[in-house]
Amino acid sequence: MNYHWSASSQSAFSMLQLLPLFLCCLNSFSFPVSASPSPSASFLKCLSISKIPEHQLANITYTPKSTNYTSVLQDYIRNSRFNTSSTPKPALIFTPFLESQVQEIVKCSKESGIQLTIRSGGHDYEALSYTSKNPFVILDLFNLRSIAINLEDETAWVEAGATTGELYYAIWQKSKVHAFPSGVCTTLGIGGHFSGGGYGNLLRKFGLSVDNVVDAKIVDANGRILDRKGMGEDLFWAIRGGGGASFGVVLAYKINLVRVPPTVTVFQVTKTLEENATDLVYQWQYIADKFDRDLFVRAFLQTYAGEKNKTSVRVSFIALFLGDADKLVSLVKSNFPELGLKKEDCKEISWIQSVLFFAGYPDGTPETTLLVRKTTSPSASKMKSDYVRTPIPKDGLREAVKRLAESGNIWMQFNPYGGKMSEIPESALPFPHRAGVIFKIQYLVIWNEAGPAVDQSNIDKLREFYKFMTPYVSKNPREAFLNYRDIDIGSTDNGNDAYNQGKVYGIKYFKGNFDRLVQVKTKVDPTNLFRNEQSIPLLRK
Repeated sequence: MNYHWSASSQSAFSMLQLLPLFLCCLNSFSFPVSASPSPSASFLKCLSISKIPEHQLANITYTPKSTNYTSVLQDYIRNSRFNTSSTPKPALIFTPFLESQVQEIVKCSKESGIQLTIRSGGHDYEALSYTSKNPFVILDLFNLRSIAINLEDETAWVEAGATTGELYYAIWQKSKVHAFPSGVCTTLGIGGHFSGGGYGNLLRKFGLSVDNVVDAKIVDANGRILDRKGMGEDLFWAIRGGGGASFGVVLAYKINLVRVPPTVTVFQVTKTLEENATDLVYQWQYIADKFDRDLFVRAFLQTYAGEKNKTSVRVSFIALFLGDADKLVSLVKSNFPELGLKKEDCKEISWIQSVLFFAGYPDGTPETTLLVRKTTSPSASKMKSDYVRTPIPKDGLREAVKRLAESGNIWMQFNPYGGKMSEIPESALPFPHRAGVIFKIQYLVIWNEAGPAVDQSNIDKLREFYKFMTPYVSKNPREAFLNYRDIDIGSTDNGNDAYNQGKVYGIKYFKGNFDRLVQVKTKVDPTNLFRNEQSIPLLRK
């Protein structure tokens, strides 16, 4: 890493000369001699006298003048909408290798007052982990990614900077009959994914990721490292679905592994509108949450260029079954005969191969692909979410499909609930979307053109579609999924009315669990050190 001392910074030398030479090399910010140090300079001054040795600090600190600053910032940006010249940039980026380094960074964030955003993967739909309206620094956890599997008690410790793909691969190396219920995308960062709930195709059998978390390590607002016993049950409850970045820096989670058969079965059956795709989705609604809990069948509504290049819609039914193909075909024929599933539509494979299948990789892709952390150049996108508790009437579905086709690039994923999800009380964890949910909708619009006007046009298009869906989804509140972050449903500037501002989105994400989260937040982080535009607010003063 290279640091540059600019000529324009020399006017600040008289103020900085009392610091170690190392700090002078880090600092690339200019200010008049009479001015107070900038927050970032105060941050660096604090770190220069912290317990982090100089050589370690040099290896984990990036300023805007550092040679690798841009690449470190951009490597984990998954949405090009937040990778433009106008996107707010961090004053500093820290990439710690050691838990002790995280402690010192948190302490200096508190002392300097500059906002600390915490990134562990970059799949943050609104980029709150690496952008802010305020001056900020990024604490990027990608170097903290160790995974320790213990088959004797069927548990694992996984650090927050590991990806889901790395976790799956580590489990597979140790056992061919163990797995973990988590996301189907293999570049998700464990820290953000788990702390928001963690959702994947094993949820009907085993629940969410956080339903299988038994311990954790967190750096609190005082820079202490606490495990479950040290943090207490209230904070441990909060970081399993309430968003860890509101309460501290989650370092690692201890999870219970789950058992899967050596052979599982998958299928993907795609139907066009001419093949009665809309009617199939209508029927799917009535059985998706009632299937045998070993079966997960997602419905994916996607636009495509049809005949004469006219945009149309097709629906893919994508399934994972924890059993063999014969039993799967029998189950589907009994419960969803309209799909017309045949045995030749099915593939019997290992669980780890099913991970690659659901992630969209072609047959024969090596398992080592799960270790690839970086994605290809990302597109721009906007996402939203809904929960459905009453089947959408056929007329509503037909109109939705018509509007999808007219949009040209809006897609919807219908993800089924039921099974284990219906057995866990809403208040058991912050994640409240349990019994009564038939399926969750993920809306997504994706585009490749660049520019603010194109961005706004696509965002407005999705907002309009979301508005259209209002009569067909959950009400009072209209529920939303924290891991599908959506700034449209509310934000807070953490001002005098932060509690009421936060309640707007908090009730949608957490329903009746919101006030308990606020109480935990107020107790463990009374100065609101850990904050963003959709964090848990403090109790009203």
